[in-house]
Amino acid sequence: MSNTEMSSSNYYTTLEVAKILGMAVRSVQLMVDRGDLQAWKTPGGHRRITRESLERWIQGSRAGVTGVASFTGHTGEIRGPGRRRAIVHVPRVLLIEDSSHFQNLVTMLVKQKFPAVDLHVANDGITGLVSFGHLQPDLIIVDILLPGIDGATMITGLRRHALFGNCKLIVLTSLDEDQRAPYAFALQGADVVHKPKLVSELPPLIDKALGHLFAPAMSDKSGDEALDTEAAEAE
Repeated sequence: MSNTEMSSSNYYTTLEVAKILGMAVRSVQLMVDRGDLQAWKTPGGHRRITRESLERWIQGSRAGVTGVASFTGHTGEIRGPGRRRAIVHVPRVLLIEDSSHFQNLVTMLVKQKFPAVDLHVANDGITGLVSFGHLQPDLIIVDILLPGIDGATMITGLRRHALFGNCKLIVLTSLDEDQRAPYAFALQGADVVHKPKLVSELPPLIDKALGHLFAPAMSDKSGDEALDTEAAEAE
């Protein structure tokens, strides 16, 4: 956030905060309702959000995004299903997931099969929205059910973002197909992974989503088979 984005005022309207964070106004209202931002109401019922709480939340949200890998170069090798390929751009992935179990499982799979990927983790949808703006990931992996702001609402917000056109999307869910009907509007056009099958289904979809960033190279099928065994045992 630049100095010009933060005015000298001690208070902001929800619209001003929404513009600063790149969110929908409704998302900002939810942040106020759950206590993430401090606000008071004018006699007309309009929220006024304190500058201090906004600055504190932004700093906290950045600290809450965990990078599990860091790379300074833009060349190297990456392991995908069935082959080893050279990197033409270090892929950046944002995982938005509140379950520590699935955070750890996805992290393990990415580190094993795509060791050069720069993976970041956000614990909830609102932090994920802010993280998306300043990380500008190549791929988002998001749980459809999240605390605070649900994954479906968050996905709708992301699709309105100017940078979303350059990003791929994979949705995680524990819901069976017949339970996903209320979220069909958010799932349209997205690759969906059923969590019980995450170990087998997620790596090929990551490979498909990020394949345009890789250059073909040598095959390494035997190594990938060993990694598949390790990941399955960890499930």
